[in-house]
Amino acid sequence: MTPPTYDANRNALLEERERLLHQLEELGADETGNLTGAVDFGDAFADAGAATAARTRTLGLIENLAANVKDVDLALTRIADGTYGTCIVCGEAIPPERLEFRPTSVRCVSCKATAN
Repeated sequence: MTPPTYDANRNALLEERERLLHQLEELGADETGNLTGAVDFGDAFADAGAATAARTRTLGLIENLAANVKDVDLALTRIADGTYGTCIVCGEAIPPERLEFRPTSVRCVSCKATAN
């Protein structure tokens, strides 16, 4: 039996990666989440507390975006090595509908449910 092709998933993942990288760049970070320059919050903040809150929020966004890039890269690697679409826990096939909805999935629904 021929393994399924995941060209549509691969294309969607590549588009998502580009979108994530663009957002990281706008926030002043690289794809790993490292800041590429100083994050400037301007003089609009009335006090240090507001600036700290904004910086914390921005760093949290950067961390989440970098984690998403990592997930996308893992999915692309799994497509390339032929393991994409196979649950990393039980080894069963991940339903195509799940992969269409969430292309970075590495667990089937059952294994994901028991992991939480």
